[in-house]
Amino acid sequence: MKQITFLSMAAMAAVTSHAQNMRPNIVYIMTDDHTAQMLSAYGNSYMQTPNLDRIAQEGVLFRNSFVANSLSGPSRACMLTGKHSHANGFTNNEHGIFDGSQQTMPKLLRNAGYQTAMIGKWHLVSDPTGFDHWDILIGQGEYYNPTFHHQDGTKSREKGYCTNVITDKAISWMENRDKERPFILFVHHKACHRDWLPELKYLREFEDQTFEKPANFWDNWEGRVAAQQQEMSIASDHDMDLVYDTKAYLPGDSTRLTSTYINYVERLEPELRKKYWTFYDSLSCDFKRQNLKGKDLVEWKYQRYMRDYAKVTRSLDDNIGRLMDYLRENGMLDNTLVVYASDQGFYMGEHGWFDKRFMYEESLATPLLMRLPDGYRRRGEITEMVQNIDYAPTFLEMAGVKIPSDIQGRSLVPLLKGEKTIGKWRDAIYYHYHEYPAEHSVKRHYGVRTDRYKLIHFYNDIDTWELFDLKEDPTEMKNVYDDPAYAKVRKQMHARLRQLQKMYNDPIEETLAGK
Repeated sequence: MKQITFLSMAAMAAVTSHAQNMRPNIVYIMTDDHTAQMLSAYGNSYMQTPNLDRIAQEGVLFRNSFVANSLSGPSRACMLTGKHSHANGFTNNEHGIFDGSQQTMPKLLRNAGYQTAMIGKWHLVSDPTGFDHWDILIGQGEYYNPTFHHQDGTKSREKGYCTNVITDKAISWMENRDKERPFILFVHHKACHRDWLPELKYLREFEDQTFEKPANFWDNWEGRVAAQQQEMSIASDHDMDLVYDTKAYLPGDSTRLTSTYINYVERLEPELRKKYWTFYDSLSCDFKRQNLKGKDLVEWKYQRYMRDYAKVTRSLDDNIGRLMDYLRENGMLDNTLVVYASDQGFYMGEHGWFDKRFMYEESLATPLLMRLPDGYRRRGEITEMVQNIDYAPTFLEMAGVKIPSDIQGRSLVPLLKGEKTIGKWRDAIYYHYHEYPAEHSVKRHYGVRTDRYKLIHFYNDIDTWELFDLKEDPTEMKNVYDDPAYAKVRKQMHARLRQLQKMYNDPIEETLAGK
């Protein structure tokens, strides 16, 4: 007869604690406006990012990673809820306030025994909910001596460079957490957001580098009406401001110095502020001496933009290294999922632009790297199409938490385990951008992307369709929507768009048809 063994309360507690600790910790690192063109693990990068590359080398790199809405706040809401913007309610930055009472992935993990912490850029207006600890930047935050909003309702200015301060806070929280329970830590950086104010030790970094312009830098947007009406052109001083963005304020002309720009720099201590102004005074004097016009002026702006963006990214990469070193030195890597992503991609001169928003590849795509805990075999590149609505169900499944049926994303666990997904994975992604009228004047639009084709509908005060063959036209320069040779493809893409809108319960086409 089989003997039945009864465990003492202490032994049962030990078993429970062991089971909890077997569940992986999750460190989710999100940056703002960091794009694959500035991450060397993706190849063809403008700069080297060795610490980020290390995550890819030791884990996986998603080659076809996309967002559901290429805008900071909405993208974060999609990540937290696993739902498209129309479903989670936070569709745009201009008028949105995130409904913190709704179901979110951090809440579900917290209910399952995980410690939850949010540190850095929040950008969802309402206070965070579902976190044991949070310490967030106010709005966009500041690069120099940033002000933080603390969970107890107080605010304080923290000394240092924002990227360093956020990493310090993240490491401090891990040091002081309950070591007996698994955790999820969200480390949300301000970098690489406009206006690209560098850490002072990197002021002169990249100054000798000339960045090669993208092949479609001088795009005139023929056949793409919405692209013609945007306001995010590097060439336009209205869009990319000489002072705010490229810091060419022309010494002696105090009227050109915007109060916003001055306030950001004035946060520095006097000696550091002097160092900053001395460097950019010199550049501005040289700019004035050159008296650039036309294309020469545009190319100068492009180089200044690229250099400052790269400087900010250099500090970011340093801090990814600091965080990874902490996890390694404290024996945590084998049981920790480390995720690196951006809230969306960004234009580094493609189509002549900076910023994001459009469903074109550079801003639709987002970097996604993962270093996997023990038990997950996949290494190298993953080519299946994934979206940021997939992060929530992935984290839940890895933590052993049931995925609610209303979550719209798909768990990436089968991909991370190396399971065959042929015929089982999605063959298309859905996208919907809602914010217009707003900064940069990108029209509202929605669309579908498959492995080869992309269909986009711009609507609201415009009604125009675009179709791209990504195999023949990877830089999306030729709209073939009205090309008879693509009539069959156009019909198929419309049908696939309707299927996705029905699956995700986005009634936009029905709404427009009813007008």
